[in-house]
Amino acid sequence: MRLVLQRVSRAAVSWVGHRNEIGAGLVVLVGVGPGDDEATAERLAARTAELRIFDDASGKTNLSLKEVGGEALVVSQFTLFADLTRGRRPGFTGAADPVRAERIYGHFASSLEGQGVPVQTGSFGAEMDVELVNHGPFTVLIDTDTL
Repeated sequence: MRLVLQRVSRAAVSWVGHRNEIGAGLVVLVGVGPGDDEATAERLAARTAELRIFDDASGKTNLSLKEVGGEALVVSQFTLFADLTRGRRPGFTGAADPVRAERIYGHFASSLEGQGVPVQTGSFGAEMDVELVNHGPFTVLIDTDTL
């Protein structure tokens, strides 16, 4: 799996007839690879909830999403598996097939919610507009290949 975590003061995702919003917390862009499974999703959900990337009273990044009572906006993002090695058009064969990816993406969102984090999601496979105010800015990449 590949995750992009962006610390935000607020964020929203919209698609035809729908809109989900959060206040302070994280936008989590989720890419699922062909070897990813539910156990991987659970491990990364716990890591996301517990990663100390929020400021404490001294301004140091010592607090987690759970500790600050933040929310998460989880959006599927197969393009995180773009292959740019040939030509000018990215290939996406490195991403999981849509059925598997949707299942693992949903499991990640449910597992993050199971960690006590309020979660909003986008719509898997839909063309969406994502709006966010990146606080910091603070962005972290997580890739299971490098963990």
